[in-house]
Amino acid sequence: MTSGSAVLGHVRDRVDRALQAFLGQQHDVLLAAGQDLLPGAESISGLLAGGKRLRPAFCYWGWRGAGGPDCAEIINAAAAVELLHAGALVHDDLMDASDTRRGQPSLHRQFEARHARSHWHGSPAAFGMGAAILLGDLLLCWTDEMFHASGLPAEALRRGRPVLDRMRTEVFAGQYLDLLGQVTGDETLESALRVVEFKTTKYTIERPLHLGAALAGGCAGQAPGNGAAGQDGPPGADEAPGLAAAYTAYGLPLGLAFQLRDDILGVFGDPAQTGKPAGDDVREGKRTVLLAIARKRATPGQAEIIDRYLGDPMLDEAGTAEFRAAITATGALAECERMIGGHVSEAIAALASAPITGEARDALTELAVAATARNG
Repeated sequence: MTSGSAVLGHVRDRVDRALQAFLGQQHDVLLAAGQDLLPGAESISGLLAGGKRLRPAFCYWGWRGAGGPDCAEIINAAAAVELLHAGALVHDDLMDASDTRRGQPSLHRQFEARHARSHWHGSPAAFGMGAAILLGDLLLCWTDEMFHASGLPAEALRRGRPVLDRMRTEVFAGQYLDLLGQVTGDETLESALRVVEFKTTKYTIERPLHLGAALAGGCAGQAPGNGAAGQDGPPGADEAPGLAAAYTAYGLPLGLAFQLRDDILGVFGDPAQTGKPAGDDVREGKRTVLLAIARKRATPGQAEIIDRYLGDPMLDEAGTAEFRAAITATGALAECERMIGGHVSEAIAALASAPITGEARDALTELAVAATARNG
């Protein structure tokens, strides 16, 4: 069996090439409007130069598990999902006022700085915000364009489209719930888990798997509802009974494990690996599952430390260390690690009876480990 990094790398390298080719075409289209569009094209290329390509990988192996062949067309379609992800990241960074993404300034900060350097009229922050909204929207538009230009047959694209549409709606819902939780101060575990389900779990793993399978004819139209065969999809949509349900049984627990790992990295991660400053989630006041568990278990003294630093934009290294110590002392870190192990095991166990090829089963097993690794 190959390693998770090898399985991921096999898809990532091909997705990278597909994205570079697509961005090259779009670069020419943008510059036809003038050289003023060059900074935007360069910023998008810089953002897309990073990333693990997890979502395209799950889309690809969802296709292969449904009997689809290894071909350039599915790589192109899977790469379109990365454009959706990039657009969501641009908007997410804007809403969270994040300064960095993947080790470089976030897009709104890049254009804010450009305005300031150029001594243009008006507010640098407003200009950065406007540019980020436009570039994020452009990436969302390009998702459709690359998907439909993938080279897959029209019938395959027709089957996949409802899944892609549902995926976009769900990530919007999850993003709004996340935004709402920050302003209302809802720190319950139930609220945190609801955000995770729609912002991460479905969008990162379950729906990409469903999309790949739908494109291959395995579970077309299975996006609505809970993904079980025959529920809420178009009449006669489920061409491989049980496949969508199997992908859901694997994808939901793995997606939760993935987000739990991200929660931990947001507080305890190494900036050299995460591409974001240490404790960035703390500065942004993220209401995560890790935090919800810590809140529930905290002593009055631990709760006071959490309250003092959560959402503090001026949080320094010493404050980060104190916050980390308080979270660890509540047992929340150990509990999240236990949950990650349990959910990964549940996901892998679901593959045992999944109606997929042995190669896809092995690859998805390795991806489950790679997606939740401690090194971020």
